[in-house]
Amino acid sequence: MQLRHITVDAGDPFALAEFWSGVTGWPVADGDVPGDDEVLVVAPAPVPGLLFIKVPEGKSVKNRVHLDWGPTERTRDAEVDRILSLGGTIHEDHRTPDGRGWVTMKDPESNEFCVERSESERTN
Repeated sequence: MQLRHITVDAGDPFALAEFWSGVTGWPVADGDVPGDDEVLVVAPAPVPGLLFIKVPEGKSVKNRVHLDWGPTERTRDAEVDRILSLGGTIHEDHRTPDGRGWVTMKDPESNEFCVERSESERTN
């Protein structure tokens, strides 16, 4: 068995895919365009892609599953600032004075995800 995609319900799949493409640096699949009912953000193998599927209803409750992201090129705080500039928002800030903790954020359609400390921040 292979995990191929993580699928997210969306009101505007292309717009949400573009946000996540900006966050991850992964491209939107060739041929996917605004107005499509399914839009894929293609991850590098063997990571599963992010598939956004159009649904008629908006998000109404907290996610039961969410993604935890660990920055690879920036610190946690620099990554949070970058995601804010892309249109994400801070939902809950769990950073502590000693530099530990994480930030729970929301994408433009209010799906929660977390940004943890980078590997270098965890080992220092």
